[in-house]
Amino acid sequence: MEFKDYYATLGVSESAAPEEIKKAYRKLARKYHPDVSKEADADEKFKDVGEAYEVLKDPEKRAEYDQLRQYGSQGGQFEPPPGWESAAHFGGGGYTHADARGFSDFFESIFGGGGGQRGGFGFRHQASMRGEDVHARLSLFLEEAFHGCEKQVQFTVHEMDEHGHVRARQKTLKVKIPQGMREGQHIRLKGQGAPGIGGGEAGDLFIEVELAPHPHFTIEGRDIFVTVPISPWEAALGATITVPTVDGRVNVKVPKGSSSGRKLRLKGKGLPGKHPGDEIAVLQIVMPEQHSEKAAELYAKLAEAEPAFNPRSKLGV
Repeated sequence: MEFKDYYATLGVSESAAPEEIKKAYRKLARKYHPDVSKEADADEKFKDVGEAYEVLKDPEKRAEYDQLRQYGSQGGQFEPPPGWESAAHFGGGGYTHADARGFSDFFESIFGGGGGQRGGFGFRHQASMRGEDVHARLSLFLEEAFHGCEKQVQFTVHEMDEHGHVRARQKTLKVKIPQGMREGQHIRLKGQGAPGIGGGEAGDLFIEVELAPHPHFTIEGRDIFVTVPISPWEAALGATITVPTVDGRVNVKVPKGSSSGRKLRLKGKGLPGKHPGDEIAVLQIVMPEQHSEKAAELYAKLAEAEPAFNPRSKLGV
């Protein structure tokens, strides 16, 4: 039996919203309508588009298709999971007029069609199938990722009721976040995904961590970067300044003659882990908005004392 990828047929992603699916269907239906299209296979493509939309527009059909779709195709051929069988005897929700278009064997085998009843895929009582894995995202503040915390996560699982229909259910879990989590890392919670069928084990929950933007710090791997303003005299003469870290303040020595962009490495002050990151303090020389007359005089004397200094020499001017 040929496997039908309805998402690919409409050119939408698996997470596409109903409006996006509807828009894609209308566009393709106009393109391949036999009355207006001059393409040789327009009639066949028009049927394919209609079949894909018939499934993806219906939340229950789409949920059933998504659960079955995890088995994918082998060389373009669909291999049903163990214990799967057509279940056209399941009721609930009649066919629409679109079902009269003569859909594929793949559609009929999943959703049935005999007797004008809506089908559904079913499983023999003795068969078992592992529940699908569920993916969720969790946004953390940098401080929460640094120190570790406990957060609540909400997500949706699809489960099959006693009539063979797939239903969506909201779940809420309290999750312990270990310290040092980075952007894009995953936490796996075994058995917290969708329940299995016929006694099969439950799927897993995969939580992807994302970090909310911080007003001062940026992250690269396990290293934390912070821009630290310094005065011209601190840069010229050297100084000991206070620098913020996620774990508190530390004193740092600014070397004499530092320029803007110079990086000072604070070992081990990045994200915790087996190999902790560092904090990188990037110096930025900041001028006062206003100068006193005395300061202006000193700048003038400085210019006279350093006549050979050309900060634009690398530009060739």
